[in-house]
Formats: sequence, C-alpha cells, structure tokens
Amino acid sequence: MATEITTIDYTVPAEVYARYGADFDTEAVNDAVLAELNAIVPEGVSVQRNGRVFAQEHAESVARELDWKQLLDRIDLDQILASHGR
Repeated sequence: MATEITTIDYTVPAEVYARYGADFDTEAVNDAVLAELNAIVPEGVSVQRNGRVFAQEHAESVARELDWKQLLDRIDLDQILASHGR
C-alpha cells in the first residue's frame, strides 16, 4: 500500500507559454512533464495527474526528502514545448 507524501504543482504556468508567444497543446505538455517527472523519481515513488505524490513503504523516507523544484528543473521543458506546439 502506498502512502500519500505531499502534493506538488508540476503543471507549466501560463507565463511560460506567453514567453514563447506560440500556441501549445497544454494538456499534452503537462502530461509529458508528468511522464518525465515519474521517470526520474526514485523507484517506489509516483506522482499522479492531480499532483499527489505517493510512495511505497520502502521509499517513504526518500520521498519525504525529495527536492521537487530541483527535480522539475532537470526536465527539458524547451524540448517538451518544441514537441507539442500547434
């Protein structure tokens, strides 16, 4: 059974889209960010689409100490945006 650890906001804010001055499939962008995030979190930790973070018992202490901003900063948002323009 997984334990809820925290809730994070991984979605790309409107200001970022405005900086690029282009139209993007925002849902696809957020889904791609979520997929990348789930690929880099430790095994036993997962982030749901609503931002809720869960950890299996063996990963709870690690999940509680994760630096979510640092993890999100590792994601290549430029590449994701380039892949999801309209």
